[in-house]
Amino acid sequence: MKLINPLDVFFWTIRKNERDVIKLYNSLSPIMQLATGGTMLNFGYWMENTNDPLSAQKNLCSYFGKLAELEKAKNLVDVGSGLSAPAIFWRDKYEKLDLFCININYDQLSFSGPQKNIHFFNSTSTKLPFADNSVDRVLALESSQHFKPLKDFILESKRILKSNGILTLAIPVTMQNASIMKLGILKFTWSSEHYELEFVKKLVGSIGFKINDEKLIGKEVYVPLANYYIKNRDEIKKLILKKYSKFVEQILFTSMLKMKKASEKNTIEYVVLKCSL
Repeated sequence: MKLINPLDVFFWTIRKNERDVIKLYNSLSPIMQLATGGTMLNFGYWMENTNDPLSAQKNLCSYFGKLAELEKAKNLVDVGSGLSAPAIFWRDKYEKLDLFCININYDQLSFSGPQKNIHFFNSTSTKLPFADNSVDRVLALESSQHFKPLKDFILESKRILKSNGILTLAIPVTMQNASIMKLGILKFTWSSEHYELEFVKKLVGSIGFKINDEKLIGKEVYVPLANYYIKNRDEIKKLILKKYSKFVEQILFTSMLKMKKASEKNTIEYVVLKCSL
């Protein structure tokens, strides 16, 4: 059983520096794997006939890839690539793509082992190891909420993208009515920067990007995920308790309830942005 000190989690979440994020993900990301049976770490995009988290996660990867026009790209940089499952998904769908996975977390980066047409770089998001004007696409699928400062990542994306390149972001955000009271437990269990939607959009624009497509899909992300957990809690709980304590599962369940409520009250959103220079 994984023994997690709640005090450690508290400080990792409050400080949110790169080392803290690595420790947090190494400790808690296996929960997502246990609950979904897969290696994708995103919330998923729950469409009309989606019945399980893994299908929802694939939906999000598929939608994200189409939005980024990966069929027209020769290469892409996946920044904050997690366990590389999205990159493998895109590689299999777009066979001519050359993919570069960027992750500061070496344990995650080495998880999948060698992959055809996928190259792995242990690097920070704010200093990307690529030449100027050398990349067709930069993707950050549910990862840029961890990048500090976010401005440096956007600047780096602009530097390495070709003039006709595309930056695509999928990011959980807060809305203007968000407050510590309204976020509640999410203030601590939402282990990332709580960037406000308008802040992200203005930042992207101030650096020289034009937002070509903006879609708010929070209602298709948070609520159905929480409903799935609530409906299947007994089964998921058994899986989680094999490796974690009851305390961890209880915090997760409470967070799911709060996430659903915050989404229904429009306190949190999930935005997907397609940006060009």
